[in-house]
Amino acid sequence: MLPKPNIKPMKLCLIICIAICFIATGCAQSQDCPGNINKLPMYGRIKKCKEQIEDDKEFLATCDKTGKSRKEVAQHMVMRGWQYLYSKKLDTSMMRFNQAWLLDSLNADIYWGFGNLLGMQGKYKESIPFLERSLKINPDNAKVWNDESTSYGNIFLQTKDQQYLNSSIFCLKKATNLDPKNPQFYGQLTAAYCYYMQKDSAMKYLKITEQLDPSVVNPEVRKMLADKN
Repeated sequence: MLPKPNIKPMKLCLIICIAICFIATGCAQSQDCPGNINKLPMYGRIKKCKEQIEDDKEFLATCDKTGKSRKEVAQHMVMRGWQYLYSKKLDTSMMRFNQAWLLDSLNADIYWGFGNLLGMQGKYKESIPFLERSLKINPDNAKVWNDESTSYGNIFLQTKDQQYLNSSIFCLKKATNLDPKNPQFYGQLTAAYCYYMQKDSAMKYLKITEQLDPSVVNPEVRKMLADKN
């Protein structure tokens, strides 16, 4: 579940965009620089070449001249990252989240963004450490718990390994504790419990979901429960 970006023009946008263009092209001629690392979370933790390190320094110096704190500029880059993610421009989104990470590595939403981007690429196992890191910084974001549940759920569907289903349910319960009026979370709990032989828990969460918003219940889930009768 992705956040809705709060789009507010900022005077620093033009300056930052110039810095972005500089960084995107600065190492094009060097054969010693690892390529495409800006398309990996945290630049893949790959050792950068001298030119890339200098580009990072230039980017940070440019941001420091905007009159905004690095945390503020990082939050702006996070917002841009979500915008590009919504537009399915995943590479550009990753670049913005990486730049936010350079500015403020303690921003929980950056790791949430990394996790979502990996999940959208079908890299569910790789997404989990980033979502967990986001939750370590801010354990009160129900949407991140939900996204971690989604990653575990997809791994379960791929592997049929019960431990991933259990982890998915654990995360969903965390999400419902934080946001007890969100029908989507209960709908997903209903779906998750459908994979158990006993249907009591699935029926329990189905009733809660129907009280909040019956439209979020997947028809396939209703069919699975009906077939177990």
